Amino acid sequence: MRKPIACVFLILCLLPALSFGADAPVTGGTLIWGRGGDSVSLDLAQATDGESIKAGIQVLENLVIFGKDSMNVEPQLAESWKVSDDGRTWTFKLRRGVKFHDGYPFNAQAVYDSFARVVFKEHPYNSYGQWKYPSLSLGPVKDIKVVDDYTIALITDKPYAPLLNNLALWLCPILSPKAMADYKDKIGQHPVGTGPFKFVSWTKDDQIVLERNKDYWGEKAKVNKIILKSIPEPSARLMALQSGTVDIADDLDPDSIALVKKNQKIAIIERPSVNVGYLAFNTEKPRLKDPKVRQALSHAVDKDTLIKSIFAGLAIPAKNPFPPSIWSYNDAIKAYDYNPEKAKKLLTEAKFDFNTEIELWAMPVSRAYMPEPVKTAELIQAYFAAVGVKAKIVRHEWGAYLSKTQNGEHDMCMLGWLGGNADPDNFLYGLLSADTAKTPGAANVAIWKNAEFTDLCLKGQKTFNKADRTKIYLKAQEIFHAEAPWLPLVHSTIVRCYSKKLHDVPLRPNGLNSFQMVWKEK
Repeated sequence: MRKPIACVFLILCLLPALSFGADAPVTGGTLIWGRGGDSVSLDLAQATDGESIKAGIQVLENLVIFGKDSMNVEPQLAESWKVSDDGRTWTFKLRRGVKFHDGYPFNAQAVYDSFARVVFKEHPYNSYGQWKYPSLSLGPVKDIKVVDDYTIALITDKPYAPLLNNLALWLCPILSPKAMADYKDKIGQHPVGTGPFKFVSWTKDDQIVLERNKDYWGEKAKVNKIILKSIPEPSARLMALQSGTVDIADDLDPDSIALVKKNQKIAIIERPSVNVGYLAFNTEKPRLKDPKVRQALSHAVDKDTLIKSIFAGLAIPAKNPFPPSIWSYNDAIKAYDYNPEKAKKLLTEAKFDFNTEIELWAMPVSRAYMPEPVKTAELIQAYFAAVGVKAKIVRHEWGAYLSKTQNGEHDMCMLGWLGGNADPDNFLYGLLSADTAKTPGAANVAIWKNAEFTDLCLKGQKTFNKADRTKIYLKAQEIFHAEAPWLPLVHSTIVRCYSKKLHDVPLRPNGLNSFQMVWKEK
């Protein structure tokens, strides 16, 4: 009898050691995250850049959140919600027992202050921030009511179906009211939220340090610390990842990604994106007013070759304003095929002036949907030249580029969009409606003002049944295609490259994730 007992004892002794193998999560360690630039503000209600969002969502939380690897809305600081029969009142039941990193209790008043500072100009914290994207976040909210300590109601002036997805965006964070009062307009440099990580320090243009929140209300983070390192050059980020200096390298260029795929120590996740890269035609410019001209230029560009040469295959050709990963995508629409002869014919029919140059504005910065904007512009320029159109490439500094295109000063301009809330309204109304085509400050840089299209977008906002909304958006995409205010170019594949010492690394289609579940081998 002694031998079996001894064997069982030996196995039992080994079990704890076996359970801590490479597949079992462990806690501790520091995750070093290499990214393309520094953040601007960690008050995400003011954030307009991806680097701010990546850091801020580790610290701040929302009422609701998108799933770990999806864009489905799930509870976060709100446990449940309901919408009134008239579609104008959204009531949220809040999570109890949650505290901000400074010890201040999370409750309905904290939600009120976080939202009211954006919505109401008379709120004492309103002057502390610049709220650049209200139409994509809380803009439709006209009143906020604290029902009780753990119940908040948001009231819109009309039914607004995309609101729940808006609330899951980074633009709707809940911050400590005490911190907002203490730091005032500096809250973006000292964010205090309820998230799995706490803000520690920020050395501009170098690094941001976050530490594990030991008192987190949910499942606690695995790593002790996250350091977000600013490494502007993609080649330098690649070298840092290959050498082990960083654990994650974001926004690598296609050539670097091809090298990473050959490295046995590095893992890669690829996801269909929720983005679009496009060339917008300024429809108010005399030479681009005629839809035939815009259709002709759409036939002039070979997107497949562009994807092979610029994106190394890490993209799909676009034909609609938003990608097929978003619901209500109209796949029945036939894309403008690469057909130079047809392009020439349409241009001739439209009596296009071939003798003078037209301006093609090239983005000065790279993005996932436009990794090499100047090369892309040069390729498009060559395609246009092949059908007789003389295009002059124009470049501006990024801030001036955005300002001038929003003022409608361009003929054609390259831009793109990340649909952070995965709702078609974010693209259709936000980027293409007549309401957003008003200069200065137009989000609709095609300055395209189609009444039927805009009416459909507004109808879609008031429609809560998804099947009915889908019918509306299918029709809207048909109008967009026929009028061709954009030449949609690509939907890029989103990629995350990281050391195989990391596990449970997430990647949403918008590329924005909390890293609380990530763990690192010791």
